[in-house]
Formats: sequence, C-alpha cells, structure tokens
Amino acid sequence: MTALLAAISYVLAFLEFPVPLSPSFARMDLSDLPALIGAFAFGPVTGVMIELIKNILQLLSTSTGGIGELANFLMGASYVLAAGFIYKYKKTRKMAMWACAISSVVMGIAAAIVNYFILLPLFETFMPLDQLIASFGEFLPFIKEELRSRKLQRVKYYNATKLPPEQHNLCYEREGIDRQDKRG
Repeated sequence: MTALLAAISYVLAFLEFPVPLSPSFARMDLSDLPALIGAFAFGPVTGVMIELIKNILQLLSTSTGGIGELANFLMGASYVLAAGFIYKYKKTRKMAMWACAISSVVMGIAAAIVNYFILLPLFETFMPLDQLIASFGEFLPFIKEELRSRKLQRVKYYNATKLPPEQHNLCYEREGIDRQDKRG
C-alpha cells in the first residue's frame, strides 16, 4: 500500500499550479495528500516513507539539483509526521482536522528553520544571493533587508575567521562587541 500511495503522490507532483505572490519557481501541488492518507491509515512513519519514495522518484527528473526535492521532503515529512502522531491518539474526523491544522503550523515553523539554515545556503550554490533576493523581494519587500543583513553577517564572520587570531579582536572592537560576550 505504501508503494501505491507513493506512486500516486509522484504522479500528483506533476500537477502543479503557481503560488500567488511568489516567484515563478515556487509552485504548489497536492502530492502530500497520499502521504497524509498513509500517515492517518498506517501511521506517521508510513507517511514519511511515502514522502521519501516520492522525492527519490522526483530526483530522476529534477531541475533543482535535488534542493527542491530536499525541501519538499523536509516540509512534507514535518507535516505528515506531526499529523500522523496527533491522529494516532484519537482517530476521529475532528481530530483529523485538528491534526491538519496543527501540522500546518508545525510545517511553517520547520519551513522557516530549514529555509534559513539549510535551503537558502544550498540555493546559493546555484544562484547568487542577490538574484535570490531580487526574485523574492518583488513579492515580499521585507525579505530584501533580512537576506542582505544575513549575507553581510556571513561575509563578515567568514572574513574574520580567515584572519589571524590577534586580528579577530580588531573586528570585534570595530563593531563595539566585547569578545567575551560573543563566546557565550
């Protein structure tokens, strides 16, 4: 049954539609639905396995270098895992609806963390950060400043680590940061 749901999920992944107020590469599909059904029927681990199989199959025809599939797996897995665990304890229609609502919040939090720490740095290997900022900045103006400050911070600390240790103090002093505060 897991294989059948994964196959359905894989086919549904090709039926994409654009997400309003997003760049052209941000697209939506219903491929997580079979994984959610699998998580409700057979448990959260089965839902995650369906997500994994679907994304492994999608690697065969990817245009994102695997980053899109990693993103899809991490977001989908966080959703079906949370929903499956919640529904597992009380299998009612009301609990299924609560599980979906709570899992949406869980997925949103997971998405924010994964995008910031994993996916954005991976995307930078294929697309310069300025181009990413431009593509998202058209739709989400507040993100421009956040991404620029993140880039400057990363460059600043990268450059600081290339310097000899005695020059690290100069970097901290220039910014008015006490080195002891920075350590912990």
